[in-house]
Amino acid sequence: MSVFQSIKDKLGLTSSGNGKTRPMKPTTRSPLRPSSRQTNGLLEVKMAPWRSKIAFLFLSLGFLALVLKAVYVQVFSQEFLQSEADSRFTQTQKLQATRGKILDRNGSVLASSLPARAIGIFPTNFQPSAEQFTELAKLLALPEKELRRRIDSGGKSYFYLQRQLDTSVADKITKLKIKGLDTQREYRRLYPGGEATAQVVGFTDIDDRGVEGVERAFQKTLVAQAGSWKVTRSRLGHMIDEDVSAQELPTAGRDVELSIDTRVQDLAFAAVRDAVKEHKAKAGAAVVLDVVTGEVLALANWPTYNPNQRKGVVSQQMRNRALVDTYEPGSIFKPFTVALALEMGKVKPSTVIQTAPGRMTIGSATISDAHPHGALTVDQVIQKSSNIGTARIALDMLGREATWGFLNQLGFGQAPQIGFPGAASGRVRPYKNWRPIELATISYGHGISTSLMQMARAYTVFATDGQLLPVSITKTTAAPEGVRLLKPEHAAAMRKMLEMAAGPGGTAPKAQTIGYRVAGKTGTAHKQQDGRYVNKYVSSFVGFAPASNPRVVIAVMVDEPSAGKYYGGDVAAPIFSKITQDVLRLLRVQPDAPYRAQIEVPEVPVKESV
Repeated sequence: MSVFQSIKDKLGLTSSGNGKTRPMKPTTRSPLRPSSRQTNGLLEVKMAPWRSKIAFLFLSLGFLALVLKAVYVQVFSQEFLQSEADSRFTQTQKLQATRGKILDRNGSVLASSLPARAIGIFPTNFQPSAEQFTELAKLLALPEKELRRRIDSGGKSYFYLQRQLDTSVADKITKLKIKGLDTQREYRRLYPGGEATAQVVGFTDIDDRGVEGVERAFQKTLVAQAGSWKVTRSRLGHMIDEDVSAQELPTAGRDVELSIDTRVQDLAFAAVRDAVKEHKAKAGAAVVLDVVTGEVLALANWPTYNPNQRKGVVSQQMRNRALVDTYEPGSIFKPFTVALALEMGKVKPSTVIQTAPGRMTIGSATISDAHPHGALTVDQVIQKSSNIGTARIALDMLGREATWGFLNQLGFGQAPQIGFPGAASGRVRPYKNWRPIELATISYGHGISTSLMQMARAYTVFATDGQLLPVSITKTTAAPEGVRLLKPEHAAAMRKMLEMAAGPGGTAPKAQTIGYRVAGKTGTAHKQQDGRYVNKYVSSFVGFAPASNPRVVIAVMVDEPSAGKYYGGDVAAPIFSKITQDVLRLLRVQPDAPYRAQIEVPEVPVKESV
């Protein structure tokens, strides 16, 4: 029998007469399968009924669990899952608003905000090519090593690579299409006034918060209220624009209008800068006040800095010395002693004071005049700047309590209410602790400390009809109400004395100005170092013009002149003269003196006592 035939027999196949193969008919019925249909035993599944029920039960439970999970996810966990998705792909970002502008009294911009960009990185998605990385470093003006260091030290979460970048540069960076690189809108501050107004305006930090000057003092007014928006990002950190929707609109900050006149500020700044350089001084400052309104027209300082480029700037350059620095005023303080004596009825301008022999011993201390004068009228005490004459008035006619009370009324020992951060209060010790020598030295400006702003404000009692004016750094619309400290006739008498001091025969003929009568007083004070007076000086001058109808009060200070001259009449008075002449012409103030081709200056001007 062939193999093929054997297989057919096993399969139950037989051949018909025509050669076709057909199944063989079975001869017997299987006792195990009563069915007539033939079934292959290898394919037959046998399972007990209880097992099939258990299998069905488990399948049903599994299906029910899937249904319950779906319901839980779709109904009960919707908020949680949505928040998880938002945290991973949707971010709420600030929508920056513009900080308010700082303007001068004429509307000129002193500080404004310009659009800028912040460049950030998603570290896990940051994948630049070598060419992209090189170009990015070039656009950021960074060496590639420095750029790599910043990226490596930035951490694993989103961080800023560079802030306040110019928009044109940021646009070029965006065109590089670097994965994981992000740009955001922000603003950077611009200061058109530059060095001239740096200490007045101040500056903001990188987050647009005021740090110095007016920027800090008026932070609540200038600050903008940022809005917010939702940004949906792809897995690679790219923003999907179609999914951006604004949530809260930003509110711009309010503008601040200062009393500063940039034209006056520039004039005062240039005069102080040139004088400091000429006299090789440590520093200098000037204050210009409007006598009519009490507004501050200028606050000039040197040294200074450029607020637009603050790299390498030190704190000494940032100080607004006219407001925050204090010093012993020296002889510019003498008019207050004489004014109090006039107001108390103790003297008249013609009252004679004996100053011979030019020295006075009080206890163990001796005070003196630079030059002995003998008998002087009260007018001449101010004109010649006599320490002895002023001390005798204070000791013999005023006393401690009256002197302290008048100084307190003038604002000495109190921070001026100007709304500027860090304005100094100066120092005036309680009068109960004054010894006679202290009363004497305070009468001519030693043993106390003041700021230049305090001195300028105090001189408004002479420039007005005896009223002390409040001062303001912001523009005012109405004349302020001052506090009367002197009778009008006594204020007029003081103006006459101060005009004599600034004229021929006085200590400050160099303060004279062509076309205008001026009045004022010089000061030359030793500086203290380690509790002892040293041969370093503060030269100063405070005055007003025109003397016949004052419009401005100008105070000038030069710290430690070292080019050979240090008297206030030689160093500070010429600065006053230059500022006064330029400012009065700028303000179109009518001249009150005949034009002279040359100001009369004596060959040997009187030196004030130090």
